[in-house]
Amino acid sequence: MPQDPEEYDVNPSHTLDMVTLFTSNNHDAEMEANAIHSVLEANGIPSIVVGTPQIPSLEFQVQVPGDLLPDAQRVLDEAKAAGPEAALEAEQANEDQDR
Repeated sequence: MPQDPEEYDVNPSHTLDMVTLFTSNNHDAEMEANAIHSVLEANGIPSIVVGTPQIPSLEFQVQVPGDLLPDAQRVLDEAKAAGPEAALEAEQANEDQDR
């Protein structure tokens, strides 16, 4: 039986409101947004991708909870600084660990 909605604890603060970390309407915006989303999720930062490929004139966004925006920006900056070589090394290490 579902719980009564009145019984749930509600967090009235705005710390969980989603804010935009990345936005683009370039031709590769969807791919970049999905890559950023993957990096964030791999680092334990929840995020969502907002956009639709059916309407290419609209932008894609990656949004994160407002209180995690500084952490998300730091993770994204570190990933950009490390470059694609670091991503390949991390993927290889993860595959070796799964074996």
